[in-house]
Amino acid sequence: MNTLETNNNADACIMQVKVHVSGESESATKMNLRAGKFKMIIDEPANMGGTDEGPSPVQMLLTALAGCLNVTGHQVAKERGLDLEKMKVTIDGDMNPCTFNGCSYDERAGFQSIIVKIKPTFKNAVDDAIIKEWIKETEARCPVTDNIKEGTKIVVDNI
Repeated sequence: MNTLETNNNADACIMQVKVHVSGESESATKMNLRAGKFKMIIDEPANMGGTDEGPSPVQMLLTALAGCLNVTGHQVAKERGLDLEKMKVTIDGDMNPCTFNGCSYDERAGFQSIIVKIKPTFKNAVDDAIIKEWIKETEARCPVTDNIKEGTKIVVDNI
């Protein structure tokens, strides 16, 4: 469930969004999840021991990044008076599975690099300099980009 909490202060309005996701494993690779009213499956491909009934967790991470860049990009364009019709996003991530598989701990368990390419289509004429500024601001304001790039505090504990 997503909830919106506001705390009105004389100097500023602080808004906080709480996002809740829950799930239960069906097997070692497959998990049934719920996010708000949506049900989804995360699984691994067959070559990783899964049943390939849903995207993998790392695919979901990159999918979330693409979706967040889309929402943020449209918001930034709107604020700048740019008439953004649509945007194409491709994302490629490189990771070494050795840490996950326990064969080496020399590299991070996650992606070593993520390359994002965005191709916006604006209804109005927009030059390359404005597109570069729009992309830079979109990246800076995207919450998923921020969580991937920065050291977000994560607490993992039992229920």
